[in-house]
Amino acid sequence: MSLDQWNARFSSEAYVFGEAPNAFLSRQKPRLPAAGRALAVADGEGRNGVWLAQQGLSVYSIDGSSVAQDKARRLAAARGVELELELADLSDWSWPQAAYDVVAAIFIQFAGPDLRAALFDGMKRSLKPGGLLLMEGYRPEQLAYGTGGPRVVENLYTEALLAEAFSDFEIVELAAYDAEIQEGPGHAGMSALIDLVARKPA
Repeated sequence: MSLDQWNARFSSEAYVFGEAPNAFLSRQKPRLPAAGRALAVADGEGRNGVWLAQQGLSVYSIDGSSVAQDKARRLAAARGVELELELADLSDWSWPQAAYDVVAAIFIQFAGPDLRAALFDGMKRSLKPGGLLLMEGYRPEQLAYGTGGPRVVENLYTEALLAEAFSDFEIVELAAYDAEIQEGPGHAGMSALIDLVARKPA
C-alpha cells in the first residue's frame, strides 16, 4: 500500500486495529523492564506504543502515516501517557545505535524481503546489549484465512526465516500457532500467527 492509501485507511474515526494492545505484546508484560526506553516500529494509531508507555517505559513511536499519528496522540492523551512521535519513512530511517531497551514490531509486514532485512538489521542495531525484541506477524497460512495482513506471501514470516534472521540473538520464544484475534476491523478472525521474543547479547 502507498502512503496515501495508508492515510486513507486510517482516516475513519474508528481505530482500524482497535485501541487495545496486541494480545501477544500484552502477554510480554512480565518480561518488560521496570523502566527504560522502548521503540514502537510502524506503530500506526498507537495502541501498542500507548500500552508500553502505560507500563512505565519512555516510548518513541515511529510511523509513516500522519493521519495515524494524529490518532496516536489522541489515544495517548485519553490514556494519560505521552508518546514521542516521529513521522518516519522506514525505508531510509536512520536507526540509532544501542538506544532502546525494548523494540516492539507488531505486524510490520508491509515490508518485502529487501526492506524486511534492512528493518531487522536496524532493529537489532537500535537495541541496547541485553535489550528485548518483541515481534508478531503472520505466517504464509494466513493467506487462506484472509483475516488481515498482506496478500503477498513473500512478506510473511516462517519459523525458519525468523530463526535465521535472529540467529545472533538469544531466542527466548519462537512460536507458530493459529488463534482467533479481534483487533478492530483490520485484524479480525482466525489467524496464522508467529511470535518472536529475542534478546540481544549483553
